[in-house]
Amino acid sequence: MNGSIHPTAVLSSEASIARDVSIGAYSIIGPGVTIGSGTTVGPHVRIEGPTTIGERNQLVGQSSFGTPPQDIKFKGERTELVIGNDNVFREFITVNRGTLGGGAITTIGSHNFFMAYAHVAHDCHVGSNTIFANNATLAGHVDVGDFSTVGAFSAVHQFCRVGDHAFIGGGTIATQDVLPFVKTVGSRPAKTYGINTIGLERKGFSRDTIEALQRAYRILIRSKLKLEEALTRIETELGFYAEVRYFAEFVRGSKRGIVR
Repeated sequence: MNGSIHPTAVLSSEASIARDVSIGAYSIIGPGVTIGSGTTVGPHVRIEGPTTIGERNQLVGQSSFGTPPQDIKFKGERTELVIGNDNVFREFITVNRGTLGGGAITTIGSHNFFMAYAHVAHDCHVGSNTIFANNATLAGHVDVGDFSTVGAFSAVHQFCRVGDHAFIGGGTIATQDVLPFVKTVGSRPAKTYGINTIGLERKGFSRDTIEALQRAYRILIRSKLKLEEALTRIETELGFYAEVRYFAEFVRGSKRGIVR
């Protein structure tokens, strides 16, 4: 099946676009852009290269992808943006390419849903099956794990990590790493509010696993143990759960500290 390209769209001869891609009015596709099969590009979308967009993505419109990083150190070096498959990007999304100092690449996985006005800055790495609500914002060098949710009008500070299955409530300012499986809400300082039990149940986690994560959370946050002592206890008592091991490993790997 052939796609449709609006006569007002501007496509570089140096772009690689699958035959069944649809491109809306006044969109601009620059050199070095690759767009995979089944992708729909709405009106007034700007895509600069080097950018690779996979298959069956929906770029609804009035959005910007692969534009230069908003970093005053950037001097035009070759950096890129890579996006996977089956993502939905609603209106006024902005996604920047990487910087040399951050690895030269920004990546977004597959099956993500980005609501209007979300922003992904340079050198971020977003996993798969995430949800970014309206105006959710990532500063540079942020890693976001699979199945996580970043709430409306929330911001994640540069060099922070968001764990798998994390839930960040609306209006949150996260200046440290956001724990996996946990509800984190609030502005300066953000705070944790326990394991996201309802969310994990909806995703099919077993009751035993959820209870183990709840115990791990209580040991980490509510006990008076020092951090290393708490992690050792979690691993000793609950380490036979893969999710708990990941929970502990995430904390051990933190460089900015964790939101508590």
